[in-house]
Amino acid sequence: MQVRVRRAKERGRSELGWLSSAHTFSFGDYCDPDQMGFRTLRVINEDHVAPGKGFGSHSHRDMEILTWVLDGALRHEDSLGSGSVIRPGDLQRMSAGTGVVHSEWNASETEAVHFLQIWILPDRRGIAPSYEQRHFASNELGEGFRLVASPDGRDGSVLVHQAAALHVALLTARAHAAPAISPGAKAWIQVARGRVRLGTVPLEAGDGAAVTGASMLELVAEAQSEVLLFELR
Repeated sequence: MQVRVRRAKERGRSELGWLSSAHTFSFGDYCDPDQMGFRTLRVINEDHVAPGKGFGSHSHRDMEILTWVLDGALRHEDSLGSGSVIRPGDLQRMSAGTGVVHSEWNASETEAVHFLQIWILPDRRGIAPSYEQRHFASNELGEGFRLVASPDGRDGSVLVHQAAALHVALLTARAHAAPAISPGAKAWIQVARGRVRLGTVPLEAGDGAAVTGASMLELVAEAQSEVLLFELR
């Protein structure tokens, strides 16, 4: 098994007053030719948005965009007529396809919102734009790595137009987890909060790790942790 770690402190940064963002991979004005994504995983942005602030209407195309809220609430509206508030435990998937315009705003006037914005390259260009949002209860996520996104929407996961899967776990301190990796897939681990060991490799909040040559991962939580596991082709 080979592990390549991307430390939180090495990420690109954007500071706009109302927005504090950390970029695992190149995004916007942050460009690093060595950090252009991993397999079909193109973006992981960790965003903090001030109360009452947000991203005005802007467009996307040919991208699978996943939003996972860690704290607070994020309001979403788009040109498909979709509108919702995304809270912890909710996963939103927006397939931009031929083009979609949307906006995202902190739904609270008093509390910041903290979330991960994830982009996955689709398996083909020019699909019809679409939107999906599902809630995953904390007891589901606490039982191990729960599948929350997949190419076929199995087991109640949201559908992504790519041979990629996303699993999420809420691990108590000293919990052990050994998720299997599908044959032929590569893995990316993203620690959203807490502290874990991946084999002998320590990972803290904001750290990511590319894993190749593994059929199973061995994780031990050294504190209460929230961990995302991507399986990618």
